[in-house]
Amino acid sequence: MLQNKEGQKVPSVVFRTREDGDWRDISSDELFKGKTVIVFSLPGAFTPTCSSTHLPRYNELAKVFMENGVDEIVCMSVNDAFVMNAWKEDQEADNVTLIPDGNGEFSEGMGMLVDKSDLGFGKRSWRYSMLVKDGVVEKQFIEPEKPGDPFEVSDADTMLNYINPKAKKPDAISMFTKPGCPFCAKAMAMLEDRGMEFEEIDLGIDATLRSLRAITGRDTVPQIYINGQHIGGSDDLEKYLG
Repeated sequence: MLQNKEGQKVPSVVFRTREDGDWRDISSDELFKGKTVIVFSLPGAFTPTCSSTHLPRYNELAKVFMENGVDEIVCMSVNDAFVMNAWKEDQEADNVTLIPDGNGEFSEGMGMLVDKSDLGFGKRSWRYSMLVKDGVVEKQFIEPEKPGDPFEVSDADTMLNYINPKAKKPDAISMFTKPGCPFCAKAMAMLEDRGMEFEEIDLGIDATLRSLRAITGRDTVPQIYINGQHIGGSDDLEKYLG
């Protein structure tokens, strides 16, 4: 039976982390004392849901969380420091602190350590998230106890809705570009000037107009999408932004 720890202090443990090739011990006090911290814990680094959705969305919404009183976002997993560092680099998750709960002490203290031996994982953390203020759990979202790896309530959007349901989330912006395109540079500058983050999809010098047309319906770059809406090229973006 998983335990809800709302109103209780987080476990007092020491985490063995690696920074710049050296070991560094980080205590629970160092992570939580005097701060407002979001923790989301998951079964393992590099696993599908963790890599495709859980970690990336917290990383994406980090700025909004900080604007709403959160000091730090911590991703916890029963993995060693080498694995967690490699995963952070692979995910480019610069806005999230990845903490290895290598021996599962923190997860066990939270009542979240589960046996996943059937998958060859051994002891791992159940998936959950929580808001911790000065070392005390204010709110905890625990995934339902059912087979598999449920991912229904510990996501970043659920946490943000709890903290501030009226918080403005960043626009999802993607831009198809090709190297050396001056119109692409113009479009990127417009977005950067407005502080709008975007994902650049570089088609590469060998991409053909046929492939671009198949994806966007147009045969020029850039092609920009905002929140699923096809905006068009740089002139179209300029009109959209007003």
